[in-house]
Amino acid sequence: MSLKCGILGLPNVGKSTLFNSISTGKAEAANFPFCTIEPNLGVVTVPDERVNKLTDLVNPLKTIPTTINFVDIAGLVKGASKGEGLGNKFLSNLKEVDLLIHVIRCFENDNIVHVNGRIDPVSDKEVIDYELIIKDLNSVDGRIEKIKKQAITGDKEKKIEYEILVKCKAHLENGSSLRNLELENNEVKWIKHLSLITLKPLI
Repeated sequence: MSLKCGILGLPNVGKSTLFNSISTGKAEAANFPFCTIEPNLGVVTVPDERVNKLTDLVNPLKTIPTTINFVDIAGLVKGASKGEGLGNKFLSNLKEVDLLIHVIRCFENDNIVHVNGRIDPVSDKEVIDYELIIKDLNSVDGRIEKIKKQAITGDKEKKIEYEILVKCKAHLENGSSLRNLELENNEVKWIKHLSLITLKPLI
């Protein structure tokens, strides 16, 4: 299965430009916020000399290199987790990827619009981090509410999941991403079905 990478950030910071430069996709890149509404999909073939050597040895009828799929996600804004800027839709797109690529604008250029009217990379990162954390907190709260009764009344599996979710909830409420929470693999498997965004690797 190919790795699926989601490119995220504030509107008009260069996400589509990056997407177009590294993938086969052709996303519209223009100097105004929310140029992208629907996610754009692109594929990158990953060259690997080891595969070439295996091909020479085995001489198969066909050699298929691995690929990485990139998804250009529409820009998120402050309040996205509450639906601002179609935020809930855009955040849901992030649940479907395996890895997050956060694009942050660090350059000054009066000709390129910034959604907040000022260049502040630290603040921009904090806005996105906060919205992702709130989205995950909503998901965790919803699941806790759904299984709480079963966990308390003796369902062993639901009790395990509930206890892990309570740990995640406390961490998120402290303003921290779940990727910074120390969870064992056997704990992660209990909440994997929620596709929590801040559990995904971030670059």
